Amino acid sequence: MEDAKAKLVNVHQAKTTLSQLLQDVEHGEEVVIARAGTPIARLVAWSPPPRTVAAPGAMRGQIDTADDFDEPLDALFDALQ
Repeated sequence: MEDAKAKLVNVHQAKTTLSQLLQDVEHGEEVVIARAGTPIARLVAWSPPPRTVAAPGAMRGQIDTADDFDEPLDALFDALQ
């Protein structure tokens, strides 16, 4: 279902007036592109995806490090020979 405030344009009109349509979108308007009167695409303003990297310290208390994590790995290398 298309939004009542969206501007409906046909494919040919969209191709010939793309710059103007982009300006309209920048000003908050939504554009629906139709082929033979049937909506096929919606042109909306781009918004960045939500931040996916947690802030520093966000996992405090959730990660444990073994007491011997920095011990030499000599025994491991001996096993590989």
